[in-house]
Amino acid sequence: MLQHWLLDPSATYLNHGTVGVTPKRVLQKQQALRDEMDRQPSRFMLRELNGEMPAPWRANSRLRDAIEQVAPFVGASPDDLVFVQNVTTGLNAVLLSLPLEPADEMVMTDLAYGAITLAAAEACQRSGATLKTVSVEYPVRDAGDVVAAIVAALTPRTKLVVVDHITAQTALVLPVAAIAAECRARGIPVLVDGAHVPGARPLDIASLGVDWYAANLHKWAHAPRGCGILWAAPDRQASLHPPVVSWGRNRGFRTEFEHVPTADPTSYLAAPEGIAMLREWDFDACTAYMHRLALDAAAILTERWKTVFEIPEQMIGAMVTVPLPVRAGRTAADAAKLRLALLVDDGIEVQLHAWRERLWVRVSAQVYNERSDIDRLADGVGRRL
Repeated sequence: MLQHWLLDPSATYLNHGTVGVTPKRVLQKQQALRDEMDRQPSRFMLRELNGEMPAPWRANSRLRDAIEQVAPFVGASPDDLVFVQNVTTGLNAVLLSLPLEPADEMVMTDLAYGAITLAAAEACQRSGATLKTVSVEYPVRDAGDVVAAIVAALTPRTKLVVVDHITAQTALVLPVAAIAAECRARGIPVLVDGAHVPGARPLDIASLGVDWYAANLHKWAHAPRGCGILWAAPDRQASLHPPVVSWGRNRGFRTEFEHVPTADPTSYLAAPEGIAMLREWDFDACTAYMHRLALDAAAILTERWKTVFEIPEQMIGAMVTVPLPVRAGRTAADAAKLRLALLVDDGIEVQLHAWRERLWVRVSAQVYNERSDIDRLADGVGRRL
C-alpha cells in the first residue's frame, strides 16, 4: 500500500496520527482543483464555492456538494455539518460560543489533548468559570471506569463536558455514547474531540447523543491538510459561531461557517476523494487490518522491552501507546533525545513522549505499515536501553 503515498520508502513512518499523510491520488485531485480555481478565480471563489453570488449552472455550492459526500461517511445529516480548518478550530468555535458565568464549571479529563486543554482553560479564564479536570486511573482496565470518573465530577454547576473520542497520547477509544447518556440525563451538553476517528474506525455521529462533534479528515480519512469537520445538533446551531467573524455573521449555522475570509478551500473539496479511496479499498478491511496491527505492536513491543500492556482490546483502534522501561528515562528531555535518535540514526518517525514519570511510544498502524516496521522500532529502542 505504500505505493499510494509519497512517503520515503527508506524511512519507517509510524506517526500517521500526528499530522496525517495524504495519498498521491488525493493530492492530484487537490492540485486539479487549484488549477481550476486559478483559471477563473472569482467565478470559483465567489459564485461556486459557497453560493455567495448567483451561479445558475450549479444546483449546489461546491462546499455543499463536498459536505453531502462526507456526511454519510461520518453518520451525519449534511445540514448539521460544516468544514473547519481542523479539529482545534471546531472545538474553539464551540468554546467561544458557549455562554459561561463565574459560577459555572467545565469538565474534561487529564487524557485530553493539550491544545484543547489550553482552549478550555482560556474560555474559563475569560468567563470566570472553573475548569475541573478529572484524573483517570491508568492503565484503564474497563471503559466503564472512565464513565464513572466523569460522572463523579458532575454537579449542578457543570455547563459542559469535553471528552475525547480517541485520546491523543494514550490512544484510548473512550465510550462517548455512554458518557453522553449520563450527561444528557443531567441536562449537561457534551462536546467531543474526534480528531483521530474518521477513517480509523466507523463513525455515526448522530447516534452518539452528543451536542457537538469536531474531527479531522486530514488524519485517517486521507484528506489534504488542513481539513476538519464540525457537527452540531440542530438545537445547538443557532448559538454557534466561527472563531473569526466574517460576512456570514448571524446568517445561520452553515452560512456563517462557509462565508469566511479568503483561504484555499481545496483541502475541503478534495476530501471526498480520500473517502472514495477508503471505500474502494474496503473500509472495513482497512480498519480491521489497522486494529490488528496496533494490537500486534503492543504485544511485540512489550515483549521485547519487558513492559506491560493492560488496555482492553475494545479500547484500541488504529493506534496504540506502549510504555518503555523506566530506565529509558522519564522526562520530556529524555523523550525528545530518544525520538530524535530514532529519526536521525534509524530513520524511524514515531510519537514518543513523557507522561506520568516514564516514557511512552504511540504507534500509528496505517495500511502502509507492516509488522517489519514494528520490529525495526523494537530494535531501535532496544539498542538504546
